[in-house]
Amino acid sequence: MMISYLRKITGRERFEKTDRHLARFLTFVAGAANAGGFLAVHQYTSHMSGIVSAMADNLVLGDMSLVLAGLAAFLSFVAGAACSAILVNWARRKKLQSQYALPLMVEAMLLICFGLLGRNLEHREWLFVPATVMLLCFIMGLQNAIITKLSGARIRTTHVTGLVTDMGIELGKLFYWNSPPSSLDMPSVKADRKKLKLLASLVALFLVGGIAGAIGFKHLGFAASLALAAILLILAIVPVLDDLKIRMRQAW
Repeated sequence: MMISYLRKITGRERFEKTDRHLARFLTFVAGAANAGGFLAVHQYTSHMSGIVSAMADNLVLGDMSLVLAGLAAFLSFVAGAACSAILVNWARRKKLQSQYALPLMVEAMLLICFGLLGRNLEHREWLFVPATVMLLCFIMGLQNAIITKLSGARIRTTHVTGLVTDMGIELGKLFYWNSPPSSLDMPSVKADRKKLKLLASLVALFLVGGIAGAIGFKHLGFAASLALAAILLILAIVPVLDDLKIRMRQAW
């Protein structure tokens, strides 16, 4: 039963229900990694709007070192999204079951690297803090692109501003008073309650993930990232093993 569920949640064949489930898992992980990253390097790494705004401010103030740091974080996020797209499209060409699981495996490995980098932050802060920020931005871009591609851009996991905006739109529809039908025969305004429920759950899970990540990093340090990596590995492992079995059969 569990194997079948894991095969569906990250496998090649997509279903609306499993898309929602995967989005919730990934939003929790994103919230935890974002909060943990803030405790580690004092910067939120999923917030590209803030990073670009900080680049503009620092450019005006003449602090080119911070401008370059912001640019590196921005480019890392873009590179992560591009990497996810490359992996998905390559696996799609190869007709692999793991086309969406592969980026999750990469993300899990990078979270393990994040845990290992953390041990060196105190010793060579000038080197490892920027490297950690870039790594976390890459991870955020990678993950956001995964759920964006498999859901047809309907869902995002790190872009809370977009989630809250969509929530506001649906709430506006929900509370809109439809006047009696007129001669123009305009359709009634109706909220998508299923979408509203999904959006609310994603925002809540980002918050819960952030709380869990902050508590984990406060008490366990960088080892907390291993728990997040384990979640991703569990989600991704079944389609990857399915592809390995197929390759082994073909080889024999």
